[in-house]
Amino acid sequence: MKKIMNDATQIVTEMVDGMALSYPEYVKRLDDLLVLVRSQEESMTNKVGLITGGGTGHEPASAGYIGEGMLSAVVCGQIFSSPTPDQILAAIQTADHGKGVFMIIMNYSGDIMNFDMAREMAVMDDIDVRFIVVDDDIAVEDSTYTQGRRGVAGTVLMEKILGAAADSGASLSEIEALAKQVLPNLKTIGVALSAATVPEVGKPGFTLAEDEVEYGVGIHSEPGYRREEMQPSAKLAEELLARLNDEFNFTPEDHYAVLVNGMGATPLMEQFVFMRDVLNQLADFGVQADFTKVGNFMTSLDMAGVSLTLLKLREDQWLKQLNYPVNTIAMVRK
Repeated sequence: MKKIMNDATQIVTEMVDGMALSYPEYVKRLDDLLVLVRSQEESMTNKVGLITGGGTGHEPASAGYIGEGMLSAVVCGQIFSSPTPDQILAAIQTADHGKGVFMIIMNYSGDIMNFDMAREMAVMDDIDVRFIVVDDDIAVEDSTYTQGRRGVAGTVLMEKILGAAADSGASLSEIEALAKQVLPNLKTIGVALSAATVPEVGKPGFTLAEDEVEYGVGIHSEPGYRREEMQPSAKLAEELLARLNDEFNFTPEDHYAVLVNGMGATPLMEQFVFMRDVLNQLADFGVQADFTKVGNFMTSLDMAGVSLTLLKLREDQWLKQLNYPVNTIAMVRK
C-alpha cells in the first residue's frame, strides 16, 4: 500500500487541518474537534442551519459542500466510521442562528444512532432540530452497517436542494417537508471495478479479478448484488438503468436530474463516456435530462467505479434549487 500520509492513525485530523488551512475563505475548524463550519457566519444569519456528517473517505463529500447555498457545518468521523455525538452537538450549536437546524443523515446504523443522540441533547438546549435519513441506494436491502437501503451519492442532490431552500429563507418546517417530498424520488446504484483501501487496514476491502466488476457495491466496500466479467460502458449503463427503471418505470416526457459520480479512482474521461451512454439510453426511453452532473462528488477512497443517481423532477422548483448559486470548496456556481 502506498499513500501520501504521515501517520495512518492521524490522517483524518491532518486532512481536516489541511482543508481549513487551504480554504480559510470557506471553512474553519471548530476548536480541536473534527468539525468544519462556514467561515462566513454572517451568511447564516436568520436562516436554518444545515448540517451533515459521517465517516471520512468520501471527499469532497461532505466538507467540500460547506458554504453559501449549501451546508453550514459538517462533522467528520474516522474513515468509514460515524462521528461521535459530542462533536455532532457542537456542529448543531454552531449552525443554530435562532431558526433551528436540519440534519441530513445517510442511512447507516451508527450515524443514525449518534446523530439522534446529539439531537436529543440539542433539544435540551432549546434548539429545534429535525432531520431526514437518505436511503437512495437501490442495490440491496439490509447491507453491512444498515437496516434498509444505504445512503450514497444522491445525498449530494438532497444537500443542494435543501441548501438552496435554506439560503432562500425557508423555515425549518418547510425544509423538513421538502426533504420528505424529494426523498422517494431519489435513487442511486453503482458498479465497482476495484475496492477501496483503508489506510489503517492496508489492503482492499474486497478482491475482484482483473476482468471482473461488481454491481451494487457500497461506498464502504459493502457487498453488491452480482459479479460478472467486465462489460463495455454501454452495457454497464444498460444494467444500472434497468435497475433504476424497475424503481421509476420510465415514461416518455419524464424529467430527471442525472448525476454520474466517480468513486475515487475513475478518470473523468471514463465518467463522461459513461454519462454519454446513460443519456443516450434515457433518450431512447423518451426521458428528458434537465440537470446533469459528472465528477467525483461522493467517493470511496481509491475505489474504481461509478454510481448513477436519478432524481425525478416532480416539481419545477427542484430544478431551480439544483441550479441555485453556491459557493463551496467543491462546487462553485455564481
